[in-house]
Amino acid sequence: MENKIKVGLMAYGMSGKIFHTPFFELHQGFELVAVVERSKNKAVADYPNIITYRSVDALLANEQLELIVVNTPNYTHYEYAKAALNAGKNVLIEKPFSVTKEEAEELFSLAFRKGLKVLAYQNRRFDSDFLAVQKVLKSGKLGKITEAHLRFDRYRNEISEKTFKEEPIPGAGIFYDLGAHMIDQAIALFGIPSEFYKSYGKHRANTEVDDVAHAHLKYNNGLNVFITTNMLVVKQQPAYVFYGIDGTLTKSRTDVQEAQLLAGIKPNDERYGREIAGGEGKLYTFNSEGEVVEEDVPLENGNYMLLFDEVYNAIRNDSEYFIRQNDILGQLSILQK
Repeated sequence: MENKIKVGLMAYGMSGKIFHTPFFELHQGFELVAVVERSKNKAVADYPNIITYRSVDALLANEQLELIVVNTPNYTHYEYAKAALNAGKNVLIEKPFSVTKEEAEELFSLAFRKGLKVLAYQNRRFDSDFLAVQKVLKSGKLGKITEAHLRFDRYRNEISEKTFKEEPIPGAGIFYDLGAHMIDQAIALFGIPSEFYKSYGKHRANTEVDDVAHAHLKYNNGLNVFITTNMLVVKQQPAYVFYGIDGTLTKSRTDVQEAQLLAGIKPNDERYGREIAGGEGKLYTFNSEGEVVEEDVPLENGNYMLLFDEVYNAIRNDSEYFIRQNDILGQLSILQK
């Protein structure tokens, strides 16, 4: 493909190595050009032709770069995205887009004035489990949804070595880390709530940030959505539960993409994104005689490459991006403390 978008990444930790470079390498619309590594040289070992810079300023000074990925610690997203926009670059920002709604509003305004794109990286909209439940909800089989539960759990009782996730600084804590995904998915399914309530907990020894968080989203049509993130769940609970007038839907978190990418499976591998049999959700409805009918929810293939298609089309074709500005502003209204 001609006229490829030349890309630079601000970091090459897990995010850069797993969630970005494999896709930029394979997508015909992008050329992976440069990365920032302040002291190491891991990227060049994986991509021999990549340019390694030791500072963000040096990366932004590269005039050929058209898209910058801000995949640095949460509290730096606003500062670095603003610097990239002022350098004339389009920007793709890891979640959370910024720490506050006000920061996001400023970035959107700056991008508009510069004639550039500032886009949110919300890959979990392309998880196989989310795509499966989204398909059922769109089918109308549940009727009017009255209550929904979305949760993202892990078990990590120790304090992470990633200090930016554990220190009491802006954007730290499990709600900004995992809650950002669930809030985005709730907004994708139901829109922005009319009101919300939050609660936090700290339970790991010596933790300085929340490791449990809940959000209750209320909608004008009577819908209640409950979001839970918890770092201390040994036995994973269903990630999605929806109660409707005509039925109930449950689904576990079963997307395989992160595990596959960590194992070195590339996005162009035929196995990539294929959910494992046995992970089907359950749909409970009624037949014409009023009896409960249980059926499996068909598996869907997850595909993060679709996000990069969206990024390309937004920049090259000025297409509407799948994450709208109001989605991000609504998300941050709920996330921020």
